[in-house]
Amino acid sequence: MSTVPSRCVLLAERHHGLSDGVRGLLETTFSQVFMVGDQDSLMEGTTKLAPTLVIVDVSLAQGDIRHLLQSIRARAPHTKVLLLSVYDEPSVTEVAFAAGADGLVVKRSIATDLLPAVDAVLAGGHFAAPRSRP
Repeated sequence: MSTVPSRCVLLAERHHGLSDGVRGLLETTFSQVFMVGDQDSLMEGTTKLAPTLVIVDVSLAQGDIRHLLQSIRARAPHTKVLLLSVYDEPSVTEVAFAAGADGLVVKRSIATDLLPAVDAVLAGGHFAAPRSRP
């Protein structure tokens, strides 16, 4: 039986081009980066890995962010959850935080915001892109 590294991240993103770039950023912080492309794989990976951090594309929630986050938390209660979104409206951020997200990064700002967001949520704080803050 193999053991999972103590600092691993699970990235759930449908768009392979984006996920490859994000993976490169995450590999500077985490010893292991696991990638999945759908909600079922996200749930399976969360259960098996109990990752330090889950980064998930909001579109995988299929309109129910609260249910998605509850499912992640039920499988890995201590895992931090950072959402990725194409939308930067404050209402999206409000919904994400009300549902229990630790942070939200707007996809067009991943290059500048992802690693500061990761640092913030791993330190026990929250992160929202400046424009998307309520």
